[in-house]
Amino acid sequence: MLRAAVDLFRPSAGVSSVRHASHQYAPRRVVHRKPHKGKVPIPIGGSTKGSTVSIGDFGLRLKDSGQRLSAKQLQGTEAVIRRIIKAEKGARAFLRPVCDLAVCRKGNETRMGKGKGDFDHWATRVSIGKIVWEIQGASEEIAKEAFRQAAMKLPGKYEFVRKGDPPVVGRHRVELAATEAVIVEDGAADAHGQVKIELVR
Repeated sequence: MLRAAVDLFRPSAGVSSVRHASHQYAPRRVVHRKPHKGKVPIPIGGSTKGSTVSIGDFGLRLKDSGQRLSAKQLQGTEAVIRRIIKAEKGARAFLRPVCDLAVCRKGNETRMGKGKGDFDHWATRVSIGKIVWEIQGASEEIAKEAFRQAAMKLPGKYEFVRKGDPPVVGRHRVELAATEAVIVEDGAADAHGQVKIELVR
C-alpha cells in the first residue's frame, strides 16, 4: 500500500527530465525542445546591432566567418577571463550571446530514422562582427591579455575593440554621420575605397 502511494508521486519514464537546464548558460525556457541545426546568419541588410561595446569598456569581436559556439567553450573562456581580471578590483565580465540552441546528437553507425538524437549540449550562433565578451572596470592591458588568452580557446579570429569604436557590417567598418554612413574597406585609406549608403532612421 505504501509502495503504491509512493509510485503516484514518482515521475514516469515518459516525462522529459530537466537535464536541458543543467548548465549555467542554459536558458529558462525554449520554444522548441529539439530545434533544427540551422545556419549562422549572414548580415546582408546593413544592420550594426551587436557590433559595438555597450555594457563594458572593452570587447572581444568576431572578425572571421560566423561560428557556432558551445556553452562549454564559452565557460572555458569565462574561467580564463575571470582569472586574469581578478587582479583589478571591481572588474567584471559580460557575455553577450545567449546559448539558446539545443544541440542533439546520435551515436555513430546508427541506422536512419527513429527520430532526432538525444540532447547533448547548449550552443549559440555568432555572426561575423558580433561582440562575444565585454570587460568593465579593468585596465586596457589587463583586458587585452584576458581577451588574447580567451580567443585562443574559441574557433575563429577575433579582435580587440574599445567603447566608442565604430560599428561594423560584416568585415567593413561603418562611420556614422548625421544622415549617411561611410563604409571603409579594410586596408583602404583613400577616398576611392569608400562607399556611401543611405540609412533609414
